Amino acid sequence: MDGAFPQRKIIHIDMDAFYASVEQRDHPEFRGKPVVVGGSPQSRGVVCAASYEARTFGIRSAIPCATAYRLCPEAVFVRPRFDVYKAVSQEIRRIFFHHTDLVEPLSLDEAFLDVTDNKSGNPSATWLANEIRAQILKRTDLTASAGVAPNKFLAKIASDINKPNGICVIPPTQAEAFIEQLPIGKFFGIGKATEKRMHALEIFKGADLKRFEEVDLIRLFGKAGAWYYRIARGIDTRPVKPHREAKSIGVEETFRHDIDNLAQLEHELDLIAQELARRLQKRKTRGKTITLKLRYDDFSTITRSGTQAQFMNDAESLAHVAKSLLRNSEAGQRKVRLLGITVSNLANRTMNETSQLLLPFGEDTY
Repeated sequence: MDGAFPQRKIIHIDMDAFYASVEQRDHPEFRGKPVVVGGSPQSRGVVCAASYEARTFGIRSAIPCATAYRLCPEAVFVRPRFDVYKAVSQEIRRIFFHHTDLVEPLSLDEAFLDVTDNKSGNPSATWLANEIRAQILKRTDLTASAGVAPNKFLAKIASDINKPNGICVIPPTQAEAFIEQLPIGKFFGIGKATEKRMHALEIFKGADLKRFEEVDLIRLFGKAGAWYYRIARGIDTRPVKPHREAKSIGVEETFRHDIDNLAQLEHELDLIAQELARRLQKRKTRGKTITLKLRYDDFSTITRSGTQAQFMNDAESLAHVAKSLLRNSEAGQRKVRLLGITVSNLANRTMNETSQLLLPFGEDTY
């Protein structure tokens, strides 16, 4: 394990049911009730977030609101207020930056913090994580969970262990044993399909994954095999990047009624491409890879991608590529409920690696 756990102190903060918790905070009558943030049960929208009370009924993000209603008819359905969530998120980030400049937001409700060298001068990452959680509660009346570990991979997993309103600390000396006993489905980056394949290979825990050589994992899982080989050994050298640049920019639209007319779908792509072009131009960037996202009326979702020779950010070019990808689908033969276009492989992206001061520390100050 030599070198697998460099001397870094990483905290992963994850707000508890963030959108739903904000709604329960701002509407006391919602507290203790199953709250679903999304569209109305009669809409074609999907669930953005669900309170912990709603989750006990099997309601999860991304399922149709109509399905959520069938699971729990007494649930409170509220429309999302993204301007409010963003304002709360900014307040939380100010707390983060009070302790360290090495903050990597992943979304409005979670972030990595590198506190190896922190503004408080406190050598205990555990103390800092609890202090940050306490400050979040005091300023926003919301709870957060935290994971503390020597790298991002472990910190991310740890933050989910004692949710809600909990903390899990994995010191470097305990990391190897933690990974070996971790169920493979709990590994961040391993989804249900890969978990099933691994079970077929008698890989149930980290210790089982660790038995495989890198070349064998690459043969079995492609490029991802190299990542699986490293995380089975707790190796994650990714730095906390305070300035994360978008890897892709996209726009999608869920229709009020299913569409099976190809000409109408192409018209919708024109409108989506116009909005996407506006966003790309606002960020002063262009992209080469165009991905069409398409969801049929049975909720099955497909994507089609094409990489162009030239960078583009104008609506006409984006729509032209998207339409050619659309014709390579069953659209027009099957009803479509959602269309989206995403541009990736962006121009002028920089890899802004941040140098970090690595301080020696022992388990007693972790």
